[in-house]
Amino acid sequence: MTTSLQDGQSAAGRAGAQDSPLAVQVCRVAQGKGDAQDPAQVPGLHALSPASDATLRGAIDRRKTKDLDVLEKPPIPNPFPELCCSPLTSVLSAGLFPRANSRKKQVIKVYSEDETSRALEVPSDITARDVCQLLILKNHYVDDNSWTLFEHLSHTGLERTVEDHELPTEVLSHWGVEEDNKLYLRKNYAKYEFFKNPMYFFPEHMVSFAAEMNGDRSPTQILQVFLSSSTYPEIHGFLHAKEQGKKSWKKAYFFLRRSGLYFSTKGTSKEPRHLQLFSEFSTSHVYMSLAGKKKHGAPTPYGFCLKPNKAGGPRDLKMLCAEEEQSRTCWVTAIRLLKYGMQLYQNYMHPYQGRSACNSQSMSPMRSISENSLVAMDFSGQKSRVIDNPTEALSVAVEEGLAWRKKGCLRLGNHGSPSAPSQSSAVNMALHQSQPWFHHRISRDEAQRLIIRQGPVDGVFLVRDSQSNPRTFVLSMSHGQKIKHYQIIPVEDDGELFHTLDDGHTKFTDLIQLVEFYQLNRGVLPCKLKHYCARMAV
Repeated sequence: MTTSLQDGQSAAGRAGAQDSPLAVQVCRVAQGKGDAQDPAQVPGLHALSPASDATLRGAIDRRKTKDLDVLEKPPIPNPFPELCCSPLTSVLSAGLFPRANSRKKQVIKVYSEDETSRALEVPSDITARDVCQLLILKNHYVDDNSWTLFEHLSHTGLERTVEDHELPTEVLSHWGVEEDNKLYLRKNYAKYEFFKNPMYFFPEHMVSFAAEMNGDRSPTQILQVFLSSSTYPEIHGFLHAKEQGKKSWKKAYFFLRRSGLYFSTKGTSKEPRHLQLFSEFSTSHVYMSLAGKKKHGAPTPYGFCLKPNKAGGPRDLKMLCAEEEQSRTCWVTAIRLLKYGMQLYQNYMHPYQGRSACNSQSMSPMRSISENSLVAMDFSGQKSRVIDNPTEALSVAVEEGLAWRKKGCLRLGNHGSPSAPSQSSAVNMALHQSQPWFHHRISRDEAQRLIIRQGPVDGVFLVRDSQSNPRTFVLSMSHGQKIKHYQIIPVEDDGELFHTLDDGHTKFTDLIQLVEFYQLNRGVLPCKLKHYCARMAV
């Protein structure tokens, strides 16, 4: 034992190799580090002889003298401080390695309506709302809380809204390796519209409330029933269902309850012995069918589907088909509320509250969408002033609009005479082609699909060329869950060409003026024009 303590440095090296608590304490004493603890007080050293104790104290005194000599010399900077380590410290210290990032990143690709795409490297815990907000800022879009991610399954022709709180990386993890699926970014005006106007989404003939709510129901009461954890209204109606493993469809009476979706085996009977479970929603999502008649032989174009979260074949799909668009919207919206409940309401009330760092503090809209923050100004005099009179403000806006159109005619007139009626009319007809609400040569069915995919709420519209008459245009809009089409007829007055919707009672010089008028006035339309359908690139 005495011989093993004569050389303090070799003992320290062996103690570090043995990595025992007793050896570490011994080495600290031998090197003069830490507190000068009496060796007799160190556990396990009480059996040392006096000679060993004297040898140990001598080693400590020599070590202190050596340290004093080193301190008197001028310090030399170490060019490699990161390589310095204690003799007792392992060379492969954890501090020399970068810390592992707990938020793994993944590359996702998002498409737009015109099939352009953008690849994003995002954390694994980023939400769908945060991805939308990121693309909004990158493309300088105006954020009106209607931008939405859509999951598009190309092979089956299905599509669904990715809820704001969902994780896109988890959505991608459910895709098969060989599946050509995509994530789309576009507007969905109907995403939370049922919180504002629930009566439009849940017609009385399809919803059965509790007995205590048989009287008049306000929108607030309807929402409370849907969001309550104890009660849930019953949705019922006829649906066409595709039989498993067959191409045929069968019509049955369905009931949507909290426990799942059921169908009656005997007419419209809701007795328990006549009800059979069709699907439950804990492990599945509801999808809209975009080409149900073509791909699945559906009897109507208003199809939807219940698909398991995990990748599966066409046999796992539970295809359904409604008689009209209002019925399909009611079923799909009710299933979304049943599946997520209060989470959807929180997404609606707090659109910027996400799980990742892309929240309202780090990502705010780049443009203000509040009309109350804007005031009318007059800069015609020596000093600018605020226009308080609404009538005066409206007349000034009209004058500025007319002046802008005249300047546009001069710019697009190809250096010709803008006063000539033919050239002026041609220029006026060309102004609308740069507007986001104008879609050149799309069919009636394509216009309906585009409006439905962006949310068939009241006032969603687009303008397109007429297929039956090359000289006219068509205004397509939604109202009451239905798509309506109005022909814009050209009329000539004093050699000038105008556009009208009401047989010439109200005439407009171009389509821009027509659209702006019906955005402010209802006129002959069932409602004002509110939201335009646009195909915007990401």
